[in-house]
Amino acid sequence: MRLVIDMNLSVAWVEALRSGGTDAVHWSVVGPQDAPDEAIMDWARANGAIVLTRDLDFGIALMRQARKAPSVIQIRCGRIELERHVSLVNRVLKDHREPLDAGAIVTVENERVRVRALDSHVPI
Repeated sequence: MRLVIDMNLSVAWVEALRSGGTDAVHWSVVGPQDAPDEAIMDWARANGAIVLTRDLDFGIALMRQARKAPSVIQIRCGRIELERHVSLVNRVLKDHREPLDAGAIVTVENERVRVRALDSHVPI
């Protein structure tokens, strides 16, 4: 699995995810820092990547446009603790690979993970 990390998360996520075996790239290396969300989604779709973000707009745009890709992992925690949350994201990648491959929005909160398939708009 490949992740593109949104600008609202630190570049430190790249190395942290790579050390766990995940192919990750920060958007700042791929495109302009002020690129609209649609440009990031287009790049992710074209490159088979999942978007990792703190922004709810990606999921909302996918639902409104009834798109199946790219999958999005949204981190919805007040304070991001890199070490703790990287392990949560790695667990999501492992435990929810099938829905992520098919197209899903995964919301990671402090105490739970919610998965919503993009083709059905119904939680899994």
